[in-house]
This record gives sequence, C-alpha cells and structure tokens, in this order.
Amino acid sequence: MSKEEESKASEGIVDLEEPKKMTREDWRKKKELEEQRKLGNAPAEVDEEGKDINPHIPQYISSVPWYIDPSKRPTLKHQRPQEENQKQFAPIGEWYKRGVQEKSVTTKFRKGACENCGAMTHKKKDCLERPRKVGAKYSGTGMAPDEHQQIQLSMDYDGKRDRWNGYDPDEHMRIVEEYSKVDLAKRTLKAQKLQEELASGKLMDQANSRKHLDDDAAQDHSSEDEDDDKYVDDFDMPGQNFDSKRRITVRNLRIREDIAKYLRNLDPNSAYYDPKTRAMRENPYSNTGKIPEEVGYAGDNFVRYSGDTISMAQTQLFAWEAYEKGSEVHLQADPTKLELLHQSYKVKKDDFKEKQKESILEKYGGEEHLDAPPRELLLAQTEEYVEYSRHGAVLKGQEKAVACSKYEEDVLINNHTCIWGSYWKDGHWGYKCCHSMVKQSYCTGEAGKKVMSNSCVPFEDDVEEAEMSKEPKTLLQMHQDKMKDKKKKKKSKKQRDSDSSDEEDEAKKKERLKKALSAEEQRLRQVAEIMQLDERKRPYSSLKEVREPTEEEMEAFRMKRCRPDDPMASFLGQ
Repeated sequence: MSKEEESKASEGIVDLEEPKKMTREDWRKKKELEEQRKLGNAPAEVDEEGKDINPHIPQYISSVPWYIDPSKRPTLKHQRPQEENQKQFAPIGEWYKRGVQEKSVTTKFRKGACENCGAMTHKKKDCLERPRKVGAKYSGTGMAPDEHQQIQLSMDYDGKRDRWNGYDPDEHMRIVEEYSKVDLAKRTLKAQKLQEELASGKLMDQANSRKHLDDDAAQDHSSEDEDDDKYVDDFDMPGQNFDSKRRITVRNLRIREDIAKYLRNLDPNSAYYDPKTRAMRENPYSNTGKIPEEVGYAGDNFVRYSGDTISMAQTQLFAWEAYEKGSEVHLQADPTKLELLHQSYKVKKDDFKEKQKESILEKYGGEEHLDAPPRELLLAQTEEYVEYSRHGAVLKGQEKAVACSKYEEDVLINNHTCIWGSYWKDGHWGYKCCHSMVKQSYCTGEAGKKVMSNSCVPFEDDVEEAEMSKEPKTLLQMHQDKMKDKKKKKKSKKQRDSDSSDEEDEAKKKERLKKALSAEEQRLRQVAEIMQLDERKRPYSSLKEVREPTEEEMEAFRMKRCRPDDPMASFLGQ
C-alpha cells in the first residue's frame, strides 16, 4: 500500500470504484438475460428487501448511479423518497390560532412589551390598536392581553390548496341567524300592514271591486305559495329563472326574392351584419344620406321600434312594476284594466309634477324666468348637434341659427334698397337698385337704371357719343368723364415712364453683362492654373463657391462654357 492510500485510510476516506468497461461477451449475455426476463422465461431481479424488480422498467430508472451505490446491487431505493430528507408537514385541518391567550392579564408594564397597548407579542409599530394619547408604558393601565404565539406551519401539497383550511363553521351560523332576523322583521311588518288595512276598510273595498270586475276569478288566496303560483309566466320574466333547455330559437329567415341584408350597402364601414343570427340592427343607408322612410330597408331596429312596439314595452314594464308593488294586474290576463290603470297613473304623475312645480315656485319664486324666450332667440346660436343630407335637409337634430359676424350686415345708406356690391357689370361693382357704379352715391332708383341702360358702359373710352347727345349731362355722367380723363392721363404717364425706364435698364444690363464676362474669363484662367498644379499642392476649398450667382454671371457662364459637341470647340483657344 502506498503512502497516499495509507493516509486516506487513516483519515477514513474511501475511493469509490469507477465503473469498469464490460466486454462484448458480457454485454451480449446481459441483453439476452433481460429479454428472457421480459418474456417471463427467467426469474426477475430481487432488490435488497427481497422484492422483485419489474423487468419492463426503463434502464435510466432502474440503473443506479455509480456515485450513490458503488456495490452495483439491483435496487430501486434511489427512486423512492428518502426518509431522512422528508419534511414533517402539518396535518390537514391544523391552522393558526386566533384571538388572545386565555390567561390572566397583567396589570404592570413589562420590559420589551408594546408601548401602546402593553402586550408582549408585538412591538409598537406592529400594534393594531388605536394609538393612545398616553401609552400603556407611561399610564400603566389598560394592558392588552397577549396574542397566541404563532408557529410557521409547513403545509403539504393538499394542505396548501385546501380552500376551506382554517374556516370556522360558526361564521356561517351567524349569517343564517342574521337572515332569519330579517325574514322575521319582514313578516312582522307585513302582518302590521294587513291589520291597518283591515282596520281602515280599504282591503274590503279592493276585494269587492275585484269581485265586481271579474266574477270568474273571484277566489281568496291566503297563503303566499298560492300567490306565487297565480301567474305561471312570471317565471319567464327576463333575467329570472332562465332555462336553456326550454329555449325556442326562431331563425331570422328570408325568402329567395328578397335582397340579402349584407348586399344592400357594400361599404365596409356601413352597418354591421351578424352572420350567425342574420341580423343587421343599424340602417345600412345611414352614411348615404337617405331618409329611413324613403328606403326599402332601414335596419332591424327601425322595424322593431316602429308602430306601437315602444308603447307596448312601456305598458309591460308598468305591469311588472305594479305587480311588484302589490297591484293585481297582468298584460295578457286583463289588458283593459291595465290600460285604464296606466292612463290614470300618467294623469296622476303629470298632476303631481305640476303641483310640485307650483309649490316650488310659490316657495322660492322665479316664475318670470320661465317665461323668457328660448335660448336660440337670446344668443342666436346653440351647441346642438345637427346632421344634414346632401340636399340640405336636416337628418338629425335641429337646424342651427345663422351666426352673425362682428361686422354690420344689411345696413343701407343714401336711400339705397340694396347694399354696395349687389350689382356687377364689365368688371365693376355697383348698387343693384339704381345700377350706380359710384360707392356711397345717392340712389336714383329707376331713373338711374334708365340712364345707365341708355348711356355707355362706365369707364370706357367713348367720349364722342356723350358730346353728341343733346340732353344735358347728369352728375353721374360728369363724374364718369372726369374718371376717364384721369385714367387717360395716368396711362400716358405710365407709358412715358416705362419707355425711359426700359432704355435705362437695357444700358445697365449691358454694363453688368460686360463685367460678368470679364470676371468669368478671370475665373476660367484661375481654374486652369489650379488644375495644372499637383493635387497635394492645391489650396484647400479652391473650387468652392459660397454666394449665389446673379443672372448676368449665369449668362456669362453660358457664353464662355466649352461644349464638347461643338465642332468649333478646338479652334476657340487659338
């Protein structure tokens, strides 16, 4: 034995044997034995406890790692839970203790206790009592009892997922007692109300009137069970006792000659079509501007809410509400009685609202504010939403009042019946009432129209006819003559100024072009010198222009530019 092995043996360290490589013959024998065991021709392997090992168990489960059991014995112990590693779980049904300890409460403050209530099981920051003005540490009175010392319970898989773990059944008994008390109070209140009606004689009057109206159904139902079974269709009210097995579905069918709903408007943003129920509730022509009364189909909602459907639904709702409040009415059983009751209810409701309104006005006043004109007339504008069709008809909402601008509108001056700009002729504005082209002139009426129709078009060069007319000139004609003369003078002056300015401009342009040509020649020479230099000696940014060229410089560049397609380009430098 070597020194290293002796030292390991003295220290208690034993080397685990590494797995040895099997020969080919041993491997073949092992495989044959496994096949015979699977077929039942050979006995199964036995573990250290004498139990047979199933030969069909996969090898990765049955084989023992070499670092766990170096003896290479057939066993499944490594797959079973190890007792030394098993954690002790709390039994199911065990839970944290609630409340305080059942022992005498101390009367003195103990060191380390809560400064607020005096309990030893928590500190001041964890105290759930109301913060006292003078804590138990300083007052020495009102010590709170200690809570139970809680142990951290270790639950197993089922204990963690038990939803009733820690539930106290006494809590349910408290709820049952509360509901029984409420039920008893309801019965007492109902019996008291019945006694009051019997004492006043109101119940007898209702019974007599019921017998007079319907002799066939005159029976007294004393028990509550009989009252509940009186109307069978009460169980079919929407939202109550719905049974899917009794449901009868009526499909929304159509005949072959009808147009399919989804083909009425192919716009994808139009009304939604539900293919399952074949329903299209909205109007498919809503975005086309058509009125629902003019189209052939305006949606299921239009048909559903047309006619007496809405009033029928309101009557049914009134019947349900009245039945809940104790009135013996039904829409199908006694429709006449229900309709009379509904009409009287509407009248009483309107009278009650009117009396309430009058009492409020008598008490607080302000009746004069109710007689004020509508807001549209006061402010001439509203914030109501209005939709119009392509023809200008109002589709939704009320038509808005025209909003006035800050400028004066429809203000007539100098006896005019029309505003300035209501008449147009030959590029000039005027008044429509007298065809006058002069702004702020006095209206001449029909006489002015005759003069304008007989005379020439204003502001036109036609002086000869005006001179030859024998009738005396009016003020308007004299004004027009003055305007014509002024126009002629301005025109001749502009022509003279334009001629002289054109000559000066031509001379200046020639001068600037000559300077631009000389500058372009100098630039070309400079570029040629730079291009002859070596690239390493060429100055930085030598070919960069910063400013924008003028028109003369562009013209000079075009004139001096060398065109390669020019046949005389080779003779330019000679």
